[in-house]
Amino acid sequence: MSKKSILTQESLSFLEKYLNNAAPTGYEWEGQKIWMDYLKPYVDEFITDTYGSAVAVINPNAPYKVVIEGHADEISWYVNYISEKGLIYVIRNGGSDHQIAPSKIVNIHTKNGIVKGVFGWPAIHTRNRAKEEAPKPDNIFIDVGCKSKEEVEKLGVHVGCVITYPDEFHILNENNFVCRALDNRMGGFMIAEVARLLHENNKKLPFGLYITNSVQEEIGLRGAEMITETIKPNVAIVTDVTHDTTTPMIDQKKEGAIKNGDGPVIAYAPAVQQKLRDLITETAEEKEIPFQRSALSRATGTDTDAFAYSNGGVASALISLPLRYMHTTVEMVHRDDVENVIKLIYETLLKIEDGETFSYFD
Repeated sequence: MSKKSILTQESLSFLEKYLNNAAPTGYEWEGQKIWMDYLKPYVDEFITDTYGSAVAVINPNAPYKVVIEGHADEISWYVNYISEKGLIYVIRNGGSDHQIAPSKIVNIHTKNGIVKGVFGWPAIHTRNRAKEEAPKPDNIFIDVGCKSKEEVEKLGVHVGCVITYPDEFHILNENNFVCRALDNRMGGFMIAEVARLLHENNKKLPFGLYITNSVQEEIGLRGAEMITETIKPNVAIVTDVTHDTTTPMIDQKKEGAIKNGDGPVIAYAPAVQQKLRDLITETAEEKEIPFQRSALSRATGTDTDAFAYSNGGVASALISLPLRYMHTTVEMVHRDDVENVIKLIYETLLKIEDGETFSYFD
């Protein structure tokens, strides 16, 4: 493939629409519809499951099956308690960061539509500076402008309503994509772009390709655990985000040295099948795709683990996208890294042979 940009204006329009749509864990289906609609021209059929995972399939009748995967959900909050004074207290749905909550606008999703609110916080003038209290899960609260619990309930808000941030997609300094939910809506976007490129370049694969957008990763890889049992793949290449460790307050001796703009990150971990990983690194070197490496102790913490240890063992690998400010509303990735993850997955697929076992004993 040439080194010119592979992202089209249509691609970026899809990305913006896909990111701006809320898809909290357990409520991913509207985002999945957007994703499937974009993929329709490039695939043969779709598979969906009870909890909302979506799979676009190329060559569905082929016995040998390769998965490329991202996850569709984003972190959020649940309404947990409504006080008599009309203030709303929350619990996490996924790894939401309580420290960023104060002063954020929120969308509360009800059967009547969106109810706007704000995470309130006492003014600096009114707080005891000597005993400064930090935001914590048990002291942050949402104000929807009501004076009583009854007023809140009349708006359609009740315990169990899911809460998201409305922050939308934008670009900084031409090449930096910024939004909430880049973790891991970018994964779904990148695997969709792989499918587009295969179609536009008229590439015929000798196996079935299962472009998989799993749900509920943020609460324990649950969607991947379910969908891998449905697909029963032979190979899985998973993409997720990983930390850019060049920002302040990150210890690189613990987290490794990873930087936005320096390329995809190839993982080294027990769940990563080494021969598949070697194929990926060799492909990157051959095609002159820049990449970085990351060592992960025990589990990868991504859907790679769910695929690898399913169905008696599936040859699995992880290609990560460097990202700044994970689990905030200003997550940031570099356009070059996005394009290079797409290229690396695309080129690796072209090297996988029908029936390849990746066995250590061949």
